[in-house]
Amino acid sequence: MGVARKSLIISDHEKRVTAYHEAGHAMVAAMIEGADPLHKVTIIPRGMALGVTQQLPVDDRHTYPRAYLEGQLAIMMGGRLAEELFLETMTTGAGNDIEQATELARKMVCQFGMSSLGPLTFGKQEEQIFLGREIAQHRDYSEQTALAIDDEVRKFIMQGYQRAKNILSENHDALIRIAEALLERESLDASQIKMLIAGQPLEDPRSPRVEPKNEKPTPVPSKGVVRPAPSISPHEKPSPA
Repeated sequence: MGVARKSLIISDHEKRVTAYHEAGHAMVAAMIEGADPLHKVTIIPRGMALGVTQQLPVDDRHTYPRAYLEGQLAIMMGGRLAEELFLETMTTGAGNDIEQATELARKMVCQFGMSSLGPLTFGKQEEQIFLGREIAQHRDYSEQTALAIDDEVRKFIMQGYQRAKNILSENHDALIRIAEALLERESLDASQIKMLIAGQPLEDPRSPRVEPKNEKPTPVPSKGVVRPAPSISPHEKPSPA
């Protein structure tokens, strides 16, 4: 997840926005069927991000079904929606999420043939080997097709947006529990998030740890008893050790 930037000074307001933003990602990821399982959520700044929601796949993936990609779009929209629904604000923190979601939706339309435009690809990518290997996209479709592509991209994004909105609205109290727990602890793992969604209280990290009692009886040291050495007959040789 990157090196923690603990020296970065963040105001209480920004910290609260980040907590609800990451709680939105975590809630949608936990509720989307077929999504990668949650691993950890933190509001400790790492790299360029003020917070991170990390998912770990169960196994290696080489192909991605359309349902999985649509779930990813909803997860990306969860952060912005949490800001809107719970804090009534919009911040630039969702900029990277929106950029990635738009890029993924455009690939679904132009490269993967997953839209209503059919199994077609739009735009050839040409590599200019003499210009620092820059990749330029050659437009090989009409203006009318370009408008249709934009409509399909927007449709994918807004479907994910509405899906995430429904999840957050139905789990209003659970998201608040996750956000407030992040403000208190700064990091949560998958098991803690499941407990918060189920409405179970988390263990207080400040409470002293109680060591389990040892049920086995403590052995009592035996007193020294002087035993007489075994007598050996003069006609009997001692056995070798």
